[in-house]
Amino acid sequence: MDLLLVSLGFVCMIVGILGSFLPILPGLSSCWVGLLLLYLTKAVENNYWILGITFIIMITITILDYIIPAKGTKRFGGSSYGIWGTNIGLIIGILAPIPFGIIIGPFAGAFIGEIIYDSKNHKRALKAATGSLLGFLASSFINFLFCIVFLGLFLSIVWQNRTDLF
Repeated sequence: MDLLLVSLGFVCMIVGILGSFLPILPGLSSCWVGLLLLYLTKAVENNYWILGITFIIMITITILDYIIPAKGTKRFGGSSYGIWGTNIGLIIGILAPIPFGIIIGPFAGAFIGEIIYDSKNHKRALKAATGSLLGFLASSFINFLFCIVFLGLFLSIVWQNRTDLF
């Protein structure tokens, strides 16, 4: 049973790392579930401090995932139309069968949203779309970074308990 839980936990870690770039997959929350599965084994002693701290980090980063792209759009002079365009473009980019749709979608959505808001100011629309793209990339990088930290923690715990697990 322990080997099954460790294997499922590792799969959750991989899904989490992929999810840090693909919003259709759960990112950091999947990594946290992987840590939880590891602590559910009989071989690994429960450490509520690690689970609690990583849970708080996961919740905080998940909330920031929704705030950072919108703040990027706003910081670069975007309006609420650009923010809505970013979110709609992100969903369309995920579903569209084009390469790099997940990057192109939010950029194009913010640009179109800003053009709808003010059709005469293309420079402002491009600037807001750039802010949206930078916000999305920053959010993805932060998510990826913490997924790698969680994976390192997972592997470290597995290594420390390898004799009992395998």
